[in-house]
Amino acid sequence: MAVRTAVIPAAGMGTRFLPATRATPKELLPIYDTPAIQFVIDEAAAAGCDRVVIVTSRAKPSIENYASAASTDQVAVSVVYQESPRGLGHAVSCARQAVGDEPFVVMLPDEIMGDASLTKQLVALYEKSGKTSIGLKKVPVAEVSSYGNVEVIKSSAAASGESSVAITRVIEKPKPADAVSDLVIIGRYVLSPKIFDKLEQIKPSANGELQLTDGLAMLADDGELLGIVSEITRYDTGTPMGLLRAVIEIALERKDIGPQLNSWLKEKFTK
Repeated sequence: MAVRTAVIPAAGMGTRFLPATRATPKELLPIYDTPAIQFVIDEAAAAGCDRVVIVTSRAKPSIENYASAASTDQVAVSVVYQESPRGLGHAVSCARQAVGDEPFVVMLPDEIMGDASLTKQLVALYEKSGKTSIGLKKVPVAEVSSYGNVEVIKSSAAASGESSVAITRVIEKPKPADAVSDLVIIGRYVLSPKIFDKLEQIKPSANGELQLTDGLAMLADDGELLGIVSEITRYDTGTPMGLLRAVIEIALERKDIGPQLNSWLKEKFTK
């Protein structure tokens, strides 16, 4: 079945960005002159999605206002609400009625990719295999505990080259001694609608949240989870420093501002 819908979970309150997020949701903070969430919407459209569903909070009306003006002739943008902050798994569940019984992409707005290539690969892998397919990245062992960690074997369903793997185990933020590999989950997923039933079965974690990784772990146990190991350019905008780095690096790549910014930086740091 073709993957036509993208879900963007955007209900978090952005406490790391206070006091800025008292006025502006972190998803609308600008990357130079473009709200961060617009990069993700554009990526969804470039990957072939014609519908984007933003999961937001009623405490962030500016997200709904932005969504109301974000639709184009390529993609229709709408919102649904997560009434309480109960984790990523719960946020995905909130989109169930909007998504229906179809596969869909989940795109975390705190992670801006250099292009749509990974999402396109994941869509192609899902459409060939019919299995949930997620983005993976190799990281130093010391960083594994900040992510969902996976154990893998080579996939026989490799639709996207040698980087495709079958995932046999998923662990949420393991201690370094408990890590099963140097592969971690990054914020791009193409999910089978089977994930909704799995999310209904999971129990809250120690902090009371429903973790998407617990649902993915159940799919892995069923032999229904694949991954693509990617070296795609990725900007983590979930912290102020990460956002600042993204602003600088993305601006440097732009033809309209890049040369001017590059000249200023050289002048600044050669004094």
